[in-house]
Amino acid sequence: MKHVGLNVAADPFFTLAYTGVEGGVVIISADDPGLHSSQNEQDNRFYARHAGVPMLEPADSQEAYEFTKLAFALSEEFDTPVLLRMTTRVSHSRSPVVATGDRVEPNLLPAPKNQSKYVMVPAYAAQRHAIMLDRLTRLTAWAEAASINRAEPGGGDVAFVSAGVAYEYLREVMPSAPVLKLGMTYPLPPALARGIAGGRRLIAVEELEPYLAEQLAALGITAASLPADLRLGELTPARVCEALDRLGVTVEHPVAAPMESPEASPALPSRPPVLCPGCSHRPVFHVLKRMGLLVTGDIGCYTLGALPPLAALHTCLCMGAGISEAHGISRALDGAQPVVAVIGDSTFAHSGLPALANMVYNRSNAVVLILDNRTTAMTGGQDHPGTGRTLMGEDTPAMDPLAVAQAMGVGFARRVNAYDIKTLRATIGEALAHDGPAVIVTEGPCALLYRVRSDPYAIDEQTCVACGLCLQLGCPAIQAEEREGKMVPWIDKMLCTGCGLCAEVCPTNAIHLLPSS
Repeated sequence: MKHVGLNVAADPFFTLAYTGVEGGVVIISADDPGLHSSQNEQDNRFYARHAGVPMLEPADSQEAYEFTKLAFALSEEFDTPVLLRMTTRVSHSRSPVVATGDRVEPNLLPAPKNQSKYVMVPAYAAQRHAIMLDRLTRLTAWAEAASINRAEPGGGDVAFVSAGVAYEYLREVMPSAPVLKLGMTYPLPPALARGIAGGRRLIAVEELEPYLAEQLAALGITAASLPADLRLGELTPARVCEALDRLGVTVEHPVAAPMESPEASPALPSRPPVLCPGCSHRPVFHVLKRMGLLVTGDIGCYTLGALPPLAALHTCLCMGAGISEAHGISRALDGAQPVVAVIGDSTFAHSGLPALANMVYNRSNAVVLILDNRTTAMTGGQDHPGTGRTLMGEDTPAMDPLAVAQAMGVGFARRVNAYDIKTLRATIGEALAHDGPAVIVTEGPCALLYRVRSDPYAIDEQTCVACGLCLQLGCPAIQAEEREGKMVPWIDKMLCTGCGLCAEVCPTNAIHLLPSS
């Protein structure tokens, strides 16, 4: 899971550290320094310390493979979940991996009946807490002798401690320095850390928070942190050089930050992400914007509805938050301001159900639009409980979000074709007038996953008045060029999927289907 996914799983994660796990349980959590695709830059290394579970941090693809196998072995040996902490760069990099050993299938044993171990009432939990603390003592001893933690010798009066991809950057610019390379970053090996310091100045090179520096300080070992402003975003070899220079360290192999040559061609314009041509979310946000409504949302392709030119999504906190926020705003303002929540069909199954139940239970007057495009579109096109297929492609009963809403007690529940903007607008208006929570399921398959494509459209230049309304849809297939002081639109037929939304909004009927070839 990503770093924020562990927030959702935190409740069982913490208590698993008490109960133990019998067979191996490994939680792979990928942090996202630089927010390439996330809503925050949280550092999940603190989860290991907080929950009291061991944590491994691979620095490259080979270690990701080896540490995963090791994590399962540790989990079984010490009867504990193990956190394998990745980062964006390690997750997205590629390098040769040498596979070692054959896969061993474990024997399937009966699930144990052991109340004192698995029933976490206070009396039993207190006993398990003591066992967890003893386990950490034994894991610390293991960390001291483990080959994944190694003190790499070197000269000079400055030593370093590092882990993960930050270690690779450090080694690129300081190949001869003494370094404590940590593969297990919780619990730390105190003797190894004291040995690498050895009276020298110690610097912790790490991404995001000063986790290693703080853990070392708790052991009575002083390690300088990187400058505070470098806690923002990913590290690079150049940023490590900058940090060491500011800390007064002479860098062996300086790496300058890339600079644009004065002779270079002009910088390319930015290309922010956009909804795909033919996306069924686009007509929904077009209607919501035209109605001037406050729209709350969360994580998914529909988050892109916040960007210009649609600019029709006004909140994005976490999965499922759109419904909760709509409920809160509706209650706080006593219905004085109309509010609409949008949530994808996959997210509705993931975390929207409890929020909708809360709306019904507390008699909210907000409207919920479930944007059903039959997939988990933004993060891989996976199936979900509403598609009728398992992740392995097997048939399974499909959850109908409309039937679920009605079963929860939603009094106004309708299904609308997402591309029928007139009906959609009228239905939203009815829902807003309804006394109580309302749910509208907008249907339209993911244009990318389901290869939705019809004959393309074209713009009649003689009829077009360059009003720009079609450009406000934010469709990548609709381009524009300046002519006589006006931005004149045209449609790229290679990108157009033939959804017809532009033709519906055109006030002069200048957009029409191209004849089939």
